[in-house]
Amino acid sequence: MDYIQMIRSYVGNKPLILTAASVIIQDDVGRILLQHRTDTNNWGLPGGFMEIGETIEETAKREVFEETGLTVKSLNLFHVFSGEMFYYQYPNGDEVYNVIISYVTTDYEGKLTKDEESYDLQFFERECLPKQMIPTTEHMLTFFLNHL
Repeated sequence: MDYIQMIRSYVGNKPLILTAASVIIQDDVGRILLQHRTDTNNWGLPGGFMEIGETIEETAKREVFEETGLTVKSLNLFHVFSGEMFYYQYPNGDEVYNVIISYVTTDYEGKLTKDEESYDLQFFERECLPKQMIPTTEHMLTFFLNHL
């Protein structure tokens, strides 16, 4: 049983404050990698929740590898996101207030390979991002694009 499942066994769907890492991966022409997620049926940035004993950088690299098959070589800290705008209720009823440490990278290797958490993986032009995004991803990308 992983950390979040253990906590959920005690609190059910009630709101939790959870720490997560997210990575804005850009290809050599500046397109942004997004994942069509199976848990929300929306597009989101690669990333996920920290496990006990991990550094946040380890979380970011692990999640990117698990969800995309890409190995991130270096990360640049972008921003820490939190607050009401980063509340999310999953389709199963689980509520979270995310604290998301966001990184940016163009330094990665490997071939895109989706896992059970992904319907699809795609690089998008900044001007052509999908409409059906997880609200937290939409907030992060709006902030990112406004701070280039």
